Amino acid sequence: MAQFLIDHPFWPFTLFGPWLPYTLAALVQIFFIVNLVAVGALLFIWMERKVSGRIQDRLGPTRVGGKFGWLQTLADGLKLLTKEDLMPEGADEFLFKIAPYVSFCASLAAFMAIPFAGGDYPFVALHLNAAVFFILAVLGLEVFGVILAGYSSASKWSLFGAMREAAQVVSYEVPLGMCAVVPVLLAGSMDLVVIGDRQAGGFWNWYVFHDPGTFVTFWVYFTCATASVNRAPFDLAEAESELVAGFHTEYSGLRWSFFFMAEYGSMLAVSLLASILFLGGWNGPIPIAHMLGLTFQHGLAWGIAGNFLGMINLINKGVVGVTVMMWVRWTLPRLRIDQVITTCLKYCVPIAAASFLFVTWWQYAFPNGLILSQSPEGYSVYEHWHQHAENAPTTPAANTSAQNVKMLSAPVSAEAVN
Repeated sequence: MAQFLIDHPFWPFTLFGPWLPYTLAALVQIFFIVNLVAVGALLFIWMERKVSGRIQDRLGPTRVGGKFGWLQTLADGLKLLTKEDLMPEGADEFLFKIAPYVSFCASLAAFMAIPFAGGDYPFVALHLNAAVFFILAVLGLEVFGVILAGYSSASKWSLFGAMREAAQVVSYEVPLGMCAVVPVLLAGSMDLVVIGDRQAGGFWNWYVFHDPGTFVTFWVYFTCATASVNRAPFDLAEAESELVAGFHTEYSGLRWSFFFMAEYGSMLAVSLLASILFLGGWNGPIPIAHMLGLTFQHGLAWGIAGNFLGMINLINKGVVGVTVMMWVRWTLPRLRIDQVITTCLKYCVPIAAASFLFVTWWQYAFPNGLILSQSPEGYSVYEHWHQHAENAPTTPAANTSAQNVKMLSAPVSAEAVN
């Protein structure tokens, strides 16, 4: 957004200097991300109750806020705000109070690098070349809040639950990263904007349908993502033999709610990442935006309208992914800790590795696909810093920088080396 305001300056921006576009862009992006996570948590908690109710042949909320209980989650939030903030005797006060916010901030920070639309002016707060692994790394930091909560609660049951969660999250980060490498291989880039744009055109260009290996990789990713966000059947915080809630047993009130906001935020983050990596991102199954001419080639206003349509499409895909996670939770029984680790090391890791090797062979055997070309630009690496260098201002320093970038990215002949 900041780049858009700089390239299309309006009168107030030229009056106050170049700092105003960056400040305005930061405020808009912070407002959007915080409300996406907060409002999303309200919606997902209501959906959790309705989905679980329908699966168990119940109605769920039906009174607070109308026939469908729309305001039930808001009423529960107000109740949590008014509850007493308790802390057990002997607990580490500083670590006990900061643990929920560590988990929530780790979940919130992942949304900075998630693009919600592509094109010349992508809807992303922080455009990174390595956005894929930045998001996976930041989401992995959520486990620190879990460990701090269990350690500081002065309860062995909370500590047991925290250690189980830590072992699970650390273990599933390995196959999760291996699955994320497959779309990176296909797109030739770790930039999520590039990966999403490479899947434009139609659902047959989505990486999940690229070959049998990517189809299997998608389901392995979904399984590992479900485990990495501590969702059942991989929910090891609670154990029937202990009759306690695990690492958040001693929490109450608002701090208790932050753990669940972090959980639902992480669910949405991994679902959006799956949509970008495998399900076309902001590109729909039918390229309606391109059919209607809502692209930047037809004008700035048309391109922004197409980006809004793509953003709605991506968010809908993320909501569907969260709904499937809820469906799985209320359908399958909880696994034991040994079964969870066995599923990771004996099944997910070998399948992800075999799928990666198969996709590598497929790329070598069928570089343009069996029927349709998967990318109009081929499979060359084309990062957004390369694009910025080509479009750099025509100043002596900028020209020198752009020439250096082109020289680094250009192939070197044997004569030049000699």
